[in-house]
Amino acid sequence: MPNERPDTLDDILTGLNPVDATAAEQAAEHHAGLAKPPGSLGGLEAIGIRLAAIAGSTIPPAPEPAAIAVCAGDHGVLAEGVTPWPKEITAVMTSTFLAGGAAINAITAANGIELFVVNAGIADPLPADVSAHPNLLDTPVRAGSSNLRVEAALGLADATASVMLGITTGRRLIDDGARCLLTGDMGIGNTTPSAATIAALTGVGPDDAAIVTGRGTGVDDETLALKTTVIADALRRIEGGAVSGSPEALRVLAEVGGLEIGAIAGLCIAGAEARVPVIVDGVISLAGATIAATLSPVVTGYLIAGHRSTEPAASRALEHLGLDPILDLDLRLGEGTGGALAYPIVKSAARVMADMATIASLM
Repeated sequence: MPNERPDTLDDILTGLNPVDATAAEQAAEHHAGLAKPPGSLGGLEAIGIRLAAIAGSTIPPAPEPAAIAVCAGDHGVLAEGVTPWPKEITAVMTSTFLAGGAAINAITAANGIELFVVNAGIADPLPADVSAHPNLLDTPVRAGSSNLRVEAALGLADATASVMLGITTGRRLIDDGARCLLTGDMGIGNTTPSAATIAALTGVGPDDAAIVTGRGTGVDDETLALKTTVIADALRRIEGGAVSGSPEALRVLAEVGGLEIGAIAGLCIAGAEARVPVIVDGVISLAGATIAATLSPVVTGYLIAGHRSTEPAASRALEHLGLDPILDLDLRLGEGTGGALAYPIVKSAARVMADMATIASLM
């Protein structure tokens, strides 16, 4: 079948195309002719031009409807005491998302974003009533990761499967009509693998682990010091190591990542494949985005940074990816909240391009 999509990660990555630089140039010219002083809408203009490059159209279509995939997974590194929260909270919060009672539900409802939850690897079984929810994609790769301080968190096969899960999810949402994807996460302890992943892919060595280590859920100084040591030990463990046959991004995901991080990477790739913008949330989503962009630099052009998380690894990833965050509200909740808050700004950027009068039309 001529329209059949590639079904292996290598083939998908090979088939990705860069954003349209010509459309971006034409969009910039269009913006300069709108009925306003040039540059007066600041960063909103840059977002509109980026949307044009993504769509390959001088005036980009409005990125709606939008769908967010909150990817959930558990982490073996909790055994090291990097957070006071128990792993059972992952399943509890997943149920809360589907019941509509979390912060991300309030924000997505306010902004017309449909919410889906992806069970990429929750350790505890979900209640039967939750498992039947139509917006739950209940296809876990495995029941959580291993302890990244002492062994590979996932292994190559499961790391690859988590990325493919994200691609399959993104394709499904796009096939069902989504014209903007948003990334979210849930996983107790997941700022630790996110920081380790970003460190490994941006050149932060074990001796500098403090550069990327943050307080996550608000841990005290003692736990922060422990968390820094855990990340340093994980980075030291993988220095010079290799997983046979894997590109660097998959090796890092396999060794120090997480299942929801891999799924988020896949969502970013699916957006690039379909030429659909992907609004990325905080540090966990940025870890996934960094994996995706390392697998294929083409992906970066399709990403929009929703906000700057207070986690230091988030700023490290933003700088590495060359992305300017839309919001800076001292957020560190995750769930996709920062990206969802940024969505109406992204939508407004497209509407400005399409709906504003030009100076020429008024003369």
